[in-house]
Amino acid sequence: MLECLRRLGRLQIDPTARVAPTQHLVLWSRLGRYDTGELGRLLAARELYEWSAFMYPREALPALRSLQRRWPAGDTVWPRRIREWLKANSSFRRYVLRELERNGPMLSRQFEDRAAVPWPSDSVWWGERHVSIMLYLLESRGDIAVVGRNGKQRTFDLAERWYGDTQPLPAAEADAYFAEERFRSLGVELRRGVWHVHPDADDRPVRRTTLLSPFDRLVHDRKRAEALWDFHYRIEIYVPQAQRKYGYFVLPVLHNDKLVGRIDPAFDRTTGVLHINAVHWEDKPVSIERPVRSLARFLGAEEVAWP
Repeated sequence: MLECLRRLGRLQIDPTARVAPTQHLVLWSRLGRYDTGELGRLLAARELYEWSAFMYPREALPALRSLQRRWPAGDTVWPRRIREWLKANSSFRRYVLRELERNGPMLSRQFEDRAAVPWPSDSVWWGERHVSIMLYLLESRGDIAVVGRNGKQRTFDLAERWYGDTQPLPAAEADAYFAEERFRSLGVELRRGVWHVHPDADDRPVRRTTLLSPFDRLVHDRKRAEALWDFHYRIEIYVPQAQRKYGYFVLPVLHNDKLVGRIDPAFDRTTGVLHINAVHWEDKPVSIERPVRSLARFLGAEEVAWP
């Protein structure tokens, strides 16, 4: 799993669990069935670090610390709003840091809301709980760190205790690190209409069929996926049901080295049934029974219901 994560460079964390949490589904596409608890063990062992809804391998930490030091970057409306809110709530910030210093790792619900100035109401997508906003901002700045999870709840501690004395890279070196990491993980990049291949790219033929998470790095850049495979793909979670073309949480079907179709699954944890609501093909269909059965076993589904 750790080698897979190093190849990916980073792993997105997303609570959407129509099938499985994003981080679990991305790894299943590559590894098949595995022990999902290993992610928590790697985080606890500090082989992985969580920051801003992504997991990174340990060697990325100096570059991460550089990003944290510069966050929020720029002087547009959004960074200014963040800086102004933190300044207006400096006593709230000090309270959070003091509590962590005294008590060690804490959950969000263990903090009091001591915001002197509320977050602007036009940003409702952030939610209305100021503790969550403060923790998010302090984690993004690298003042505190996510050090574990209690179920779905994150546990926070002081960054200096979690990251140790790791020194941040200079800004230019950190940016170059992440640019190289992205290029290496993708294998090929389109720059000004020309495809560039990373020296470490493996061009051996692939003989495998699997299903990809919408957040998988292979298809996360929708324009790149379309340029590479002529595969127009959009996630339709936020599209009204009557306007959806393919389904709520559609997974691309990767067959050998081509994206050949898409499948709309949903796992009912109450009944233990993995429902396949629809299957759509770009051209000729391929057999997907094996990857679907593998996914069902990974989820613990007792039955697969085909359309």
